[in-house]
Amino acid sequence: MILKRLAVGALGANCYIVGCEKEKTGMVIDPGGDAAKILNEIRNLALKIETIVLTHGHGDHIAAANEVKSATGAEIAIHADDVNVMQDRVLCDMFGIEFNPVQRPDILLKDGDSIKIGELKFTVIHTPGHSRGGICLFGEGVLFSGDTLFNGSIGRTDLTRWGGDYSVIINSIRTKLLTLDDAIIVYPGHGPKTTIGAERRGNPFL
Repeated sequence: MILKRLAVGALGANCYIVGCEKEKTGMVIDPGGDAAKILNEIRNLALKIETIVLTHGHGDHIAAANEVKSATGAEIAIHADDVNVMQDRVLCDMFGIEFNPVQRPDILLKDGDSIKIGELKFTVIHTPGHSRGGICLFGEGVLFSGDTLFNGSIGRTDLTRWGGDYSVIINSIRTKLLTLDDAIIVYPGHGPKTTIGAERRGNPFL
């Protein structure tokens, strides 16, 4: 598996470029800004991007989605419950970040859906609590956790306008993520990677 992390946008969100080494096809997870930087890395990796997956609709995770789609022809996928979120500029204005809404996603995701990239396969895990339609992607020994689970922390839940709810996010993590094997590597929406085992043992919120 090809995996490249880029910190993008004003809030330094993690954008991941994931590719199949055999078929040279790939996906982009959370292109939250700096489209030129993302597209340059895609060219360096020589990948044909098929899908742009948004783990949730907050502006710091979607700001470059339109540009990446235009340049690659990839389809944009997001959970149905976050479509309205990515078209709401209030959060962007709160944090002074670019408002670049995706008006029409190509794929509406739901819990249990599969995303295939060449020989790679990832399962959509719906993990509300940071937003109503927040998702994680699990497969190939890794978990892309969006803003649900971080290294030593969890996604903020005070943004109630967009579905933030502490009890909901804790339930999502405990019932859907901590059931995974300790060795699973977690690639979060911000900050450094971790593992399920490390968070099970040491995350103060859990």
